[in-house]
Amino acid sequence: MRSEIMDQIVQTIETEVKSRPTPIEFEMAYQARVAMDRIRFAIKHLEQFGPQTDQMREAGLQLLDALERLETVDRRFQDRARIRCLSRSSDTIEGRKAINGKGSKPLHERTLGS
Repeated sequence: MRSEIMDQIVQTIETEVKSRPTPIEFEMAYQARVAMDRIRFAIKHLEQFGPQTDQMREAGLQLLDALERLETVDRRFQDRARIRCLSRSSDTIEGRKAINGKGSKPLHERTLGS
């Protein structure tokens, strides 16, 4: 019986750790945002100051494609981070309901004025 409980606890912890974005994912998301800003800057200046040749239009299209790819990856990261954040807040709410049956803060967390 105890080993089953330990297995469940370990599995719960492993699931929690795997569902969180890792520090390297946060770093990559930051670097993607920096790259997106620089690509937008390059596109703006290309359109504003560059000669309107076929090669320049092709370069602009390549930059737009790169920007769209980075934005897609950034949206996936944001969705993953948001889902994780939402599930943690609902876990907290459900935990409070289970503890005191009402979903309000436990007595030790309440302030005198509320």
